[in-house]
Amino acid sequence: MKNLWLCFSYLFPAAIILVLLTPSSVAQLSPSEGRILFQVQKLLEYPQALQGWNRWTNLCFLPSSPSLKIVCSNGHVTELTIIGNKTSPSLHNPKESAWTSLQTLSGRFSIDSFFTVMTKLSNLKMLSLVSLGLWGPLPAKINRFWSLEVLNISSNFIYGGIPQSISSMRNLKSLVLVDNLFNGSIPDLQSLSSLEELNLEGNNLGPGFPSLGKNLVTIVLRNNSLRSHIPPQLVHFDKLQVFDVSSNDFFGNIPSFIISLPSLQYLNLASNHLSGNLSVNMACSSSLTFVDISHNLLVGKLPSCFGSMSSKAKVLYSGNCLSTKNRLNDQQHPFSFCKREGALAVKPPAKNLKKESNLGTKLGLILGIIVGIVVIGGLLVLLVVCIIRKSKAERSPHKMDKSVANKYSTSVSPRPIGTRHIPQAMKQAAVGLPPYRIFTSEEIEDATNNFDPSNLIEEGSQGQLYKGWLRDGSVVLVNCVKIKQKGLPHSIMQQVEVLHNLRHRHMVSVLGHCLITEQEHPQTTSTVFIVFEYISNVSLRDQLSDGRKREMLKWPQRMAMSIGIARGVQFLHTGVAPGIYGNNLKIENILLDDSLNAKVSRYNIPLPSKSAHNEQNATNHISSTNNTEKEDIYQLGVILLEVITGKQITSSSEIEELKEELENGSPEATSVIRSAIDPTLRGTYAYESMKTAVQITINCLSKVSSQRPSIEDVLWNLQYAMQVQESWTSSGNLSTKL
Repeated sequence: MKNLWLCFSYLFPAAIILVLLTPSSVAQLSPSEGRILFQVQKLLEYPQALQGWNRWTNLCFLPSSPSLKIVCSNGHVTELTIIGNKTSPSLHNPKESAWTSLQTLSGRFSIDSFFTVMTKLSNLKMLSLVSLGLWGPLPAKINRFWSLEVLNISSNFIYGGIPQSISSMRNLKSLVLVDNLFNGSIPDLQSLSSLEELNLEGNNLGPGFPSLGKNLVTIVLRNNSLRSHIPPQLVHFDKLQVFDVSSNDFFGNIPSFIISLPSLQYLNLASNHLSGNLSVNMACSSSLTFVDISHNLLVGKLPSCFGSMSSKAKVLYSGNCLSTKNRLNDQQHPFSFCKREGALAVKPPAKNLKKESNLGTKLGLILGIIVGIVVIGGLLVLLVVCIIRKSKAERSPHKMDKSVANKYSTSVSPRPIGTRHIPQAMKQAAVGLPPYRIFTSEEIEDATNNFDPSNLIEEGSQGQLYKGWLRDGSVVLVNCVKIKQKGLPHSIMQQVEVLHNLRHRHMVSVLGHCLITEQEHPQTTSTVFIVFEYISNVSLRDQLSDGRKREMLKWPQRMAMSIGIARGVQFLHTGVAPGIYGNNLKIENILLDDSLNAKVSRYNIPLPSKSAHNEQNATNHISSTNNTEKEDIYQLGVILLEVITGKQITSSSEIEELKEELENGSPEATSVIRSAIDPTLRGTYAYESMKTAVQITINCLSKVSSQRPSIEDVLWNLQYAMQVQESWTSSGNLSTKL
């Protein structure tokens, strides 16, 4: 008994000390903030990430997942991340009313009430509310988050202007409002001296460039409606590393200082109306790794420093009117094009706009009355005219049809279509797919019949691949990947987030995932179940190997497939950040759906490596990116080679033989090209179309990787070849034998 008491006397003080030293992050949540979180659950209409809560749930001890993270300190919530499965506005046609009911919260939802409740969590430092279907104007009371450092409200349906009150959130370091429906001017954010990241991509903000603080590290304003010069104030942004204003309406010259900012690493000015000459003696920042000035109205020569950067940085400049005669795989418009288009890209005088705005305010009431009277009268007149025209149209339908046919049968210019707005096309490329889902482990087990061996398709370096059936009857593929790594599972969760973006018409898209993480000190074991769409038709290799099916694939069909493959690869390279390279492009991995649309499968899923050399691989990632990118281009060239020749390639020597045969037929020896291509294509292609496809294929297969084109150049040429083909076909040349 004495020994027991002695033991207790030693252990009791130690227990008290242990309790006192317990980290505050695991403290019990205060009852008031617990009630607030349950209110949030109700206001968000019980999203999947918040299901399973009850009054006994200790919300501070919930395991973190890609869709939910709650961090507590001293009884208060300091970090809250909720990621739903609602599809973002960029994947919908805003003219269709259906998206509001299917992808947003219900009509009962009030964004004002929601943020009234949310702002009671006054100790929040990080708040992420992504893909939850929030809708309505962002209320000014957002500034009640006085401690907030990170605000991310991406991929929702929030419309209206960004409230000016946000400029009073002095602790804010990161503001991310990507992929919403914001419009109007961006408020003055100069007072946010701590702000380091501003990302407003994918809205309708503009036209002026916002006033910003000089401590920003990242500025991303792409895919908006900004119409402005590049502001000279940026010369003072010494910490700026990322500057992306692509796919807007910027005009004027590119100032020389922008490329020489000391910290700048990533510069994207593509798809604007920037014009004029670039200074040949312009200095380039030593930190630059990526520059894109493509699809503008630039003339003259490239800065000399671009040439010296080519070994360490990627520079894109196609789609301008630059003098780059000695550069390979380059596509430029004639000088007259940029002169003509540049004349249209003029900035409306600010003073006049201001006067017009004031005048409109003063005369609004009078004009409203006058316009109302005119509209009523006009409608009556229009109604009479429509009745008369309808009567005439019914009497002469054939005449109208002929007029319309003549309008659209005129010969088109052989300039590739769709190149200036490729980023916008990418955003619409996943339309038709079901919403992204976070699956439960029970759903995965049910789909694969508890991983029945009869459903196992293959097992390799990318894990196990099972065929499965969801509860709605749809067929899917389930890829099971197990990963072990040291430390906490934060990097796994960050890597898994990229899966949401792997959705494109010309890829076997990801429909959702399930993540199971087990902490076994010092290692974390994670199992990722990636759910893919199932393509039931054949591969492109099967289609070309079958003699009867191959004969059905004439040149226009093969061109459409080739363009589809290139678009899928382009999305992997440039449609996600960071780009995905090393995609194992093989013709047997190109699947065809029921409509013969080409889909890239077995591409690289950017999850952490399972090998013990994970840290070394991360170190070498930057240096190997360019190599893997050019390797993808080479593999794409092999696929194009098989499409053109119709021959199955099984060795590198066959590639060189076929390439040499095509090279001998370029550019003048028509008979040599004719003997090299698939005989079943004869009489179905325009020579100029075939020659363009052959030349870009040869370029892709260059032994010197630096001389291989970018995926944008490949797509540009294939689209050019397709447009030439369509013009040739519409001219009635199908009987010509080449």
